[in-house]
Amino acid sequence: MPSLITASLPVSPITTTPSSPTAPGTCGITKITNCRLVRGDKLVWEDLWISSTTGKIVRSQSAFYDDHVLPDETVDLGGRIVAPGMIECQLNGAFGFNFSTLFGDEGTSSSTYEKQLRDLNSRLVKTGVTSYLPTVTSQTSELYHKVLPYLAPHRRQAKDGAESLGAHVEGPFLSPTKNGVHNPEVFREASTVADVEAMYGAKNLAGDVNDSTRMPAVRMITAAPEIGHMTDVVFPELRRRGIVCAIGHSEATYEQAAAAIAHGATMITHLFNAMRPLHHRNPGIFGVLGESPLVRFDSNTNAIDGTAAPSPRPYFGVIADGNHLHPTTVKIAYNAYPAGFILVTDAMHMVGCPDGPYDWTNGDRHMRLVKNGKVLLLENSNTIAGSTITLIQCVENFINWTGATIPQALQTVTSTPAAMLGLQGVKGSLAAGADADLLVLSFEEVLEMPTSPTTAAVTDGASVVNTRLHVDEVWKFGQRVYQRV
Repeated sequence: MPSLITASLPVSPITTTPSSPTAPGTCGITKITNCRLVRGDKLVWEDLWISSTTGKIVRSQSAFYDDHVLPDETVDLGGRIVAPGMIECQLNGAFGFNFSTLFGDEGTSSSTYEKQLRDLNSRLVKTGVTSYLPTVTSQTSELYHKVLPYLAPHRRQAKDGAESLGAHVEGPFLSPTKNGVHNPEVFREASTVADVEAMYGAKNLAGDVNDSTRMPAVRMITAAPEIGHMTDVVFPELRRRGIVCAIGHSEATYEQAAAAIAHGATMITHLFNAMRPLHHRNPGIFGVLGESPLVRFDSNTNAIDGTAAPSPRPYFGVIADGNHLHPTTVKIAYNAYPAGFILVTDAMHMVGCPDGPYDWTNGDRHMRLVKNGKVLLLENSNTIAGSTITLIQCVENFINWTGATIPQALQTVTSTPAAMLGLQGVKGSLAAGADADLLVLSFEEVLEMPTSPTTAAVTDGASVVNTRLHVDEVWKFGQRVYQRV
């Protein structure tokens, strides 16, 4: 059955009008008007002023009345939605480039790795992702030492495209029984922070705890808390350095996961995948999304101190590609703790590439992954090996599976990941003073047949009305960097 558009947001063509050349006090300011801004879980008709000079969102009344500043141009969005630029927290690569690939000329002034990274950034921003955590899977120490400096957060220009907020290293301190497609031969245990520094490079973990603008190259580490002394020794020190500690690829029980949260872990990597499943007598890692009574954990008795004060609930990533999780599972996770829900893709370098086999560096091995539509498998197996979906498609799926509103869905890729990374008011926000990273969207409601067996099961095979989102424009640091033709 062909798709049938049943309704759409009434939008007009986007128009740009320059201000009078004699207007006083102009300073690179653009006024965006006739649009609906994402404010919390609502859409609000409101103008937005941004500055290409500072790269920030401007408080329009102060600029006009106090500083006597007029916009250089006015952009009429014809009724479209304006949201903060999306933040991707688990991206292994895209457009043919894998962050875990070495080319042999790293460290030179014109390395192939850096060229490929620049190309990815310029293409990724067109999908609506303005900031991201480039993710490096379980690899050898040599590879980490060579690639992580390229992935460190740097203040970039708008023309550079998507911006790295620092690397997410997923491994190699993982459980060998929950390895997924990671090569367990490179897995290690950490007894001290020195073991972690030796693996990734001490400089790549060295931030300035007194200066939040100087962040380490490594922004987030996924580890199994039950392996080595990750919970009691490593997590507290990494947290002190401003590094996000995430639980993942783990056999942790509920008690072990809760102990990790009490010791500084604040994130769960791809909830439900590569971890002990939910059980009614032991909810496993998923259980910490309920209010945990734990702040102290007795490692001798393997029990919690029930008299302690509640510890905070963690953030958690969810892959809404239709392969990793059933749509109802995604809905259950969201309803368990909406404030911690973060959509991620776990996308591999086959994003934007044709179907077929692709080489992949997996620890000290070279392996092959096979892309078939939206399904990505380890060659000659049924093992899921990441995804090939874009983040805006995950947002679409989330809306269609859960009934969430567009603002609610966009929070999962903007304000929530920003809060997880400690970047409230800088990223993922349309508040004055935040970086002027913007996503301009239109949408339509389309009558469609289910596109996957899992979705068909939910709808009994009947056609459904789905929301389809369109990335019409992307702005980075107050400058338009993409416009859909």
